[in-house]
Amino acid sequence: MDYRTILVAVSGGSASVGAVELACRLAHRFASHLEAFHVRVDARELAFVPADGFSAPLAGNVIELAIQDAAENAARARAIVDAAAMRHALPIREAPPPIGMSPALLRQPTLAWHEETGYAAARVAGRARLFDLLVLGRSGRVADEPYGDAVEEALLGSGRPVLLAPVEPPKLVGDSIALAWNDSPEAARVLAGAMPLLLKAKTVHLLSVGDTGAPALAAHLAWYGIRAEAHDVYPVGGVGAGELVLSAARDVGADMLVMGGYGHAPWREVMFGGATREVIGTSLLPVLLSH
Repeated sequence: MDYRTILVAVSGGSASVGAVELACRLAHRFASHLEAFHVRVDARELAFVPADGFSAPLAGNVIELAIQDAAENAARARAIVDAAAMRHALPIREAPPPIGMSPALLRQPTLAWHEETGYAAARVAGRARLFDLLVLGRSGRVADEPYGDAVEEALLGSGRPVLLAPVEPPKLVGDSIALAWNDSPEAARVLAGAMPLLLKAKTVHLLSVGDTGAPALAAHLAWYGIRAEAHDVYPVGGVGAGELVLSAARDVGADMLVMGGYGHAPWREVMFGGATREVIGTSLLPVLLSH
């Protein structure tokens, strides 16, 4: 049970370096094929965007500046990927190997670059459906909105587990995993998506708020040879559930947090009454989410 293919979205912005670095490490860990995916702004769509929100279209020079900015972002994104490929010694493979080739040759980490034009959030979510795991960067540039449209779109529209990478991933990733468990369908889905990571982890910690069946989950994981330790996370007045979960993850020495995220309107009303939003906004750990 592995992530045979991994997709990492590379915007060229501040969050891209951490996302690519984490994705490359996972490609080696699982001998995966990694695709670095960049989406450029569509200049044809910009031409029909009202500058004032009502009627007047954007001026030609504004569109030209946007096209230039898109080209610069693409160049930065490609440079980030090329540097990571060299740093991690990942060979480039643009197409899958022939069917029937030696398994030893097939099970090698490889890297490819793919670029499209359009609305990035939708394109990333659509492309991710063809991969086992999606890696997104998490930038701290917007304090009030720590995630962008890409995170929400990916959770709701990709059907795949989404791993959010901090700007600087920890040196060890996936050795000690904390799984936040609330006995919900969302938590069950992220559990399924996290199984490749859990199987390779040295330690697994189950964090539960209240009576959520963590001991039963530990027994379930034992069938896979996974030894998991259950921890109760007790409510504290004035402290959000997300911060409680993060604190518990730090206390057990986790290098990654796994948790489910609700996708019902409003999307921000999520697991543990908003814990997912708190975690996305403040976690310095990689966070695996699934809807």
